[in-house]
Amino acid sequence: MSLAVLNSRALSGMQAPQVTVEVHLANGLPSFTIVGLPETEVKESRDRVRAALQNAGFEFPARRITVNLAPADLPKESGRFDLPIALGILAASGQMPGARLDEYEFAGELSLSGELRPVRGALAMTFAMSRAGSGRRQRGFILPRASADEAALVSDVPIFPADTLLQVCAHFAAPDEDARLARHVATPRAQRAAYPDLADVKGQAQAKRALEVAAAGGHSVLMVGPPGTGKSMLAARFPGILPPMSDDEALESAAVQSLTSGFSSAQWKVRPYRHPHHTASGVALVGGGGTPRPGEISLAHRGVLFLDELPEFNRSVLEVLREPLESGRITISRAARQADFPAQFQLIAAMNPCPCGYLGHASKPCRCTPDGIARYQGKISGPLLDRIDMQIQVGALPQEELLKPSAGESSACVAERVMHATAAQRARQGKQNHLLSAAEIDLHCKPDDDGEQLLRTAMARLNWSARAYHRVLKVARTIADLDKANVIGKSHVAEAIQYRRALRE
Repeated sequence: MSLAVLNSRALSGMQAPQVTVEVHLANGLPSFTIVGLPETEVKESRDRVRAALQNAGFEFPARRITVNLAPADLPKESGRFDLPIALGILAASGQMPGARLDEYEFAGELSLSGELRPVRGALAMTFAMSRAGSGRRQRGFILPRASADEAALVSDVPIFPADTLLQVCAHFAAPDEDARLARHVATPRAQRAAYPDLADVKGQAQAKRALEVAAAGGHSVLMVGPPGTGKSMLAARFPGILPPMSDDEALESAAVQSLTSGFSSAQWKVRPYRHPHHTASGVALVGGGGTPRPGEISLAHRGVLFLDELPEFNRSVLEVLREPLESGRITISRAARQADFPAQFQLIAAMNPCPCGYLGHASKPCRCTPDGIARYQGKISGPLLDRIDMQIQVGALPQEELLKPSAGESSACVAERVMHATAAQRARQGKQNHLLSAAEIDLHCKPDDDGEQLLRTAMARLNWSARAYHRVLKVARTIADLDKANVIGKSHVAEAIQYRRALRE
């Protein structure tokens, strides 16, 4: 047989479309051509495959070899097609039986010695295989052993890991089942992340309470205060009080991490915590590139994105956060392709109140001019600030409080209250409070008469937008959930209004 056909997968954003690898051997001058819109990494497969076959003891055919990666209009990247190309050459030249190749899909990069190296996006590929296999017999997936744990998180796809090209060939040549590749079954266990404890932070009772409310309702937070008051410490401890991840949330998060080769089984059900430096570009934050990759906001999906020194970020970089904060997704459009990534992250931001940092400090005077303060705070646009649910002041602690031993609540105690409040929200409306639509807010977030009167007064005095009004109601609903109250009362509304402090104008 001079033609072999195998199946593999490409990556296009979060999708993994099927790719048919066709290998044809013809008479003529020896050559090796790969067609089907291959990028540089795929074109380099020719040299890797040739060396791997020869070093594994096979004969490399001195014929005209044509490899077609279909569909031809789908860009192909990375070395994941090395393994199916090599197997196609062996099957087309008669060095390996090809009768059962259609029962599997293949992905793997080859070393020159024939060993298999891990591939990016293994979990995304098994997700796509699972969806495509409904209603017919599910194909198996042969891939490098280093990628097997990740791929096997999708339990209904048979995973067959291999270490070398020779093991894959033996799987098809073996006469009995015992000599073939064994199916891999992942047993992921929820890991207890070693987050620092909230009890380490001295004082700052109001800030801790605000973070508890934010964790219970999924709200975004901006902390404003002088340097050294504990803003970064609080943010680092925030993931430790979030509710546990469900299986679906863990799979979503793992699938995004898989696209950058950043996932390991040790991170299963551990909420991501991303904290990019303020010199990060817009592409680094939202994703992009010629072949679109996820950025920090997508890598923080179902976790926390911490932006320290918020005004030091380029304003154009911050503005790209506006749509993802509302929609929970980001679409990256390029001339040749478009990619859609999830971005349902919880934003925690921190900033100083002025360039010198000591505006409002009890003992250190501020040296900034009013114009300088206005320019500094003006780096954060009104539309972005309007999308941040909670804005709190983190003041400097008195010296005597710093000298006292820490006596605050542990993260475990706060996390238990957060878990119960989140469970109440899911039982009532099927989602956390920050995801409520306008119609759902009218249904679930109606305050009592005293609370409504206080809300009307605050709206008139503070000149809120409709978005700000809805966000205050959602925060008040979360506060009521923490108090195990069915109706939003005046005290809940009052506390929510306190978390809506605007920066100095």
